[in-house]
Amino acid sequence: MTATLALRQTTSEPAPAIAPATPELAWLMAHVQTNRFLPHPPPDSIFVGDGDYRAIGAEFLGHFIRIGRLQPHERVFDIGCGIGRMAVPLTQYLDPERGSYDGVDPVMDGILWCAQTISPAYPRFRFQRLDIAHPLYNPQGSLPGNEVRFGFANQSFDFITMTSVATHLPPDELVVYLNEAARLLAPGGRLFLTAFALDGQSTGQERLKFRRWGEGPGWYAIEEAPLAAAGIDADFLLEHATQAGLAVERLDPGHWRGQSAAHYQDLLVAVKPGVQR
Repeated sequence: MTATLALRQTTSEPAPAIAPATPELAWLMAHVQTNRFLPHPPPDSIFVGDGDYRAIGAEFLGHFIRIGRLQPHERVFDIGCGIGRMAVPLTQYLDPERGSYDGVDPVMDGILWCAQTISPAYPRFRFQRLDIAHPLYNPQGSLPGNEVRFGFANQSFDFITMTSVATHLPPDELVVYLNEAARLLAPGGRLFLTAFALDGQSTGQERLKFRRWGEGPGWYAIEEAPLAAAGIDADFLLEHATQAGLAVERLDPGHWRGQSAAHYQDLLVAVKPGVQR
């Protein structure tokens, strides 16, 4: 069963159309990529994946706005903020008086760089380290991943992004993060999550070759480091997002599958039911 079919069985309404790229958005994305005065970490300190730091940040800013419907006045929570790849572009979009951004990550170096470089110029951008245990990013962490609870009140955010986070989590921890996202979102708020959502269909052109992790819903692509590229059954992801209290709008396939797409990983958008503030 494909992810698209699973999505249709999970939602009763068609996914909202993706907004077209306006000239204003195209200008903003180009500005993020080319403005040499925007913060940029030293190349040897970037630990958030391959690709150009600014180009990927600009790309996701466009996805947040066009697909996630992010508005300048909204409160953003970035789970796994790394070294500010999503935060830096958002400084150019979020309203400096009404919008806000909070980022958390287990890697101290990234949090320190963001707090020392971004926050002084953009005081409504805040960063904190959570000592979450992870075999790759924080092996000595004190907080087990399946016990995570973010230190914010219920309904604190309008937009939560988990960009390349689910791709490094085992299934039981991913469920915890989905439940936390649902708790933290205000009515009408959106979860924007990227994943490798396996659906049992193969084109033979996939850039990653996944194998199932035991008998459960998890998959891995790199045997010596399973959480370096972790997949999840699409049905499991959809089911647990729904059980957390979110209404799934879309689960769109990414071009890691060897097909044309605007984004590399698969993209899930889920909404907290209720009237937006």
